[in-house]
Amino acid sequence: MKAKDIAEYFLSLVDEEKGDFLTNLKIQKLLYYAEGFSLAISKTSLFEEKIMAWNYGPVVVEVYNEYKQYNSNPVLQSSDFDNEKYDSATKDLLNEVYDVYGRFSPSALVDMTHSEAPWINAKKSPKTNFEISRKAMQSYFSTQLIEGK
Repeated sequence: MKAKDIAEYFLSLVDEEKGDFLTNLKIQKLLYYAEGFSLAISKTSLFEEKIMAWNYGPVVVEVYNEYKQYNSNPVLQSSDFDNEKYDSATKDLLNEVYDVYGRFSPSALVDMTHSEAPWINAKKSPKTNFEISRKAMQSYFSTQLIEGK
C-alpha cells in the first residue's frame, strides 16, 4: 500500500456529524504512529514512502503534498474510498491507532513526536537527511508495546 491509502483510511474514520476532522498535520502524525506500531507488532511496513523529521514532527512528503492545499483546515475524504482493499489486521491496527492518537490535537501530537527518539535522532543527524529510519521506529515502538502492558 501507499501512505496515501493509509491516510484515506484514517479519513474514512472521521465522524463529521460529531464535529471530528483531520488536518494534514494530524494525518502525518497518525501515519507515523501507524507505521511505528506496525513495525513493532508485525515487523512489516504499512507503506514504502520515507518518513521525514520536519520541524512539526514526522512527515510523509508525498501525503503532505497531496493535502497541503487544505493548510490547517479539515481534509476531505476521497469520494472513491474503497474499504475492501484493507485486510482485517491492517484495519484493526489503524482503528486502534486512530482510537488512541486521534483524540489528541495536532499540536499535542507534535509535542509527543518531538519527545520521541526516532524524530529526535533523525533531526540531530544531518547524515540521514532527516529521514526517520524504520529500524529506529521499530526499536522505539517495540519498547512502547512492552511499557504499555
